[in-house]
Amino acid sequence: MSSTDQYTAHSESSREVTPQQKIDDLNNILNQTKYAMLTTRDAQGCMHSRCMALASHEGLHFSFISDNTSHKQDELNTVDDVNVAFLDPSSTNWISVCGKAKTHQNREQIDKLWNPLVSAWFGDLGDGVHKGGKDDPRVCIIEIVPDSIRYWMSTKSKIGQRVDIVASAVTGKVASPGDLRTITKDEIRIIEGLNTV
Repeated sequence: MSSTDQYTAHSESSREVTPQQKIDDLNNILNQTKYAMLTTRDAQGCMHSRCMALASHEGLHFSFISDNTSHKQDELNTVDDVNVAFLDPSSTNWISVCGKAKTHQNREQIDKLWNPLVSAWFGDLGDGVHKGGKDDPRVCIIEIVPDSIRYWMSTKSKIGQRVDIVASAVTGKVASPGDLRTITKDEIRIIEGLNTV
C-alpha cells in the first residue's frame, strides 16, 4: 500500500476485530447478496467476468452450479486463479475473494445445491442424456477455495455515508464511512482447521 493512500490506511485501522468477527460480518454481507461476478483468465491472460448465482458459502468456500462445457470451464482448465466479487447495492457493502477454482461433479453436493430453476441455463438437447436436470452430465460445481478475502462494510447509513464524504471533501480529511477488512490466508487456514475438528 502506498503511504499516500490514506483512505485504505484509515479504513483498515478504524478498529481491531477478531477473525471470528470478520467471518460473522462477512456472512452477514453474503446473506444480503444473491449474485457474484466470477472472473477467470484465459491462456492469453485476458480476464472475463460473468454473473453467477451463489449456491453455497459453507465455511469459507464458495460454490456455484455450472456447465462443464462452457467457455468459463475452458478457462478454469487452463488457469485456476479466480476472483469472485459480491456487491450489495442497498448498503454498498462489497466482497472480493481471491482464490483457486476446483470443478467437480460430486452428485451428493449437486443434489444438495440443485434448484429446479437452474435447468433453465442448461436446456434439453433432446438426446435423452443432456436433459438440463441435475443428472445432466454437463452439470458441475465450481468451488472457490480462497487465498484471501477482502471486504468493505458500511458502518453508517447511506445518509451518514454522504455526510461523511461531503464533510471530508470540505475539510480535507479522509472519509471513513465503513471498515475495510482482510481475511488473510493464515486466518483462512486457522478457520478451516477449526471446522475440520
